[in-house]
Amino acid sequence: MFDKQTYINRRKQLMKDVKSGVILMVGNGDSPFNYPANTYTFRQDSTFRYFFAHNLQNLVGVIDIDNAKEYLFGEDVDMDDIIWTGPVPTMHERALEVGVENSGSINDLRKFIDAAVFSGRKVHFVPPYRAENVNFIAELLHLDRNFVKAYVSTELIAACVKQRSIKSSEEIVEIEKAIDNAYIMHTTMMKMAAVEGTYEYQIAGAMEGVALSGGGPVSFPIILTTHGEILHGHDHSLQIKKGRMIVSDAGCENPEGYCSDITRSVPVGGKFSSKQKDIYEAVLAAQTLVPSLVAPGVKYSDIHIAAVGRLASALKELGLMKGNIQDAVAQGAMGMFMPHGLGHMMGLDVHDMENYGENYVGYDKKNVRSTQFGLASLRLGRELQEGFVLTNEPGCYFIPELIDRWRAEGKCKDFINYDKVEQFKDFGGIRIEDDLLVTKDGCRLLGKYIPKTVEEIESQMAL
Repeated sequence: MFDKQTYINRRKQLMKDVKSGVILMVGNGDSPFNYPANTYTFRQDSTFRYFFAHNLQNLVGVIDIDNAKEYLFGEDVDMDDIIWTGPVPTMHERALEVGVENSGSINDLRKFIDAAVFSGRKVHFVPPYRAENVNFIAELLHLDRNFVKAYVSTELIAACVKQRSIKSSEEIVEIEKAIDNAYIMHTTMMKMAAVEGTYEYQIAGAMEGVALSGGGPVSFPIILTTHGEILHGHDHSLQIKKGRMIVSDAGCENPEGYCSDITRSVPVGGKFSSKQKDIYEAVLAAQTLVPSLVAPGVKYSDIHIAAVGRLASALKELGLMKGNIQDAVAQGAMGMFMPHGLGHMMGLDVHDMENYGENYVGYDKKNVRSTQFGLASLRLGRELQEGFVLTNEPGCYFIPELIDRWRAEGKCKDFINYDKVEQFKDFGGIRIEDDLLVTKDGCRLLGKYIPKTVEEIESQMAL
């Protein structure tokens, strides 16, 4: 938890931006694993945590803008709770810890919200993503649960995005802690990937252990696979074999809830083949171009296009593409090789604020999301601002089903050398990802540098 003044200031700014009504922020509760008393690891709602700090179950924050009052609602524990979980502060003590003067029970919350609703005051809330919170909000506001999302406050979304997009210096410190732990995760992976016959789940398990030993869970289910053509490969059942690349996309949270998101692609056994090296260095060329282009006022969609163009030029040199590269990019030919966006925002969420809706976070009235295959998957397209934290993650994939479909349709046949591409259908994929902070004049790489050149990776993997 940061100093309580941080949270006081955040809520004050929120009141200024939303202007009127009541702001309702529902924290998360426990989710049963297989029965009520056996739960998944608790994960607090990021909006609640950003404004009310507490990483505890079943809390609700309320900001009464019209009367300039703030509340923290929840239940004080009884002796049965203390026996199983130990003593905890009272609700009033918890409230004071974050600069909130008023507190009460969930029944008090119901009375407060009833009074607001029946007096015609607007109750602002962001989109709930857990079924239990949808039901709870529906109950509080006397809504049909099927229509809760129709009452989401776009004013509150805009105000939250405005604040949370710009990371403070204290937030950057926490993000870098998470990246530094991700360094250990990925260098551990590299050492283990050097041993042919290791199971993917052994590597993924070791990486998750590193995350936990750093004080937090993984920031998303680990993606680790020798089938890198599957963008989100969560199956870890295969033994690794020489001749395959491993795509390892993984990060962690630190105790304050801030995330890292790093991807490295390495050859099983520790040595790149000439074919692997060619594709890897094509992706690396695109990835290393990006930091030179990042700066306030630059559209990330333009940087995506530039990075994709650099990748396309390298693929043309390898004979996989042909024709005019600018035309190839403009007509969407690169969607076959890179069917995802260059990156996304990152902070308390690994895809920061994605629960609000990607277009609220990554786009605005001036920057509208493309419908082109590949580019349409870019989560961040708007103009960058100082203080943004974002990912830089180009990739190159050979997806047999996509190759077959495009070839049968004759899609982009003036730009894609399908005969050459056929030779790569069993290649898999490669992705390289780092986390960047937009600065006044450009950007800087966050956290401890993680090996990513061919030479660095081979050296790290040497047994």
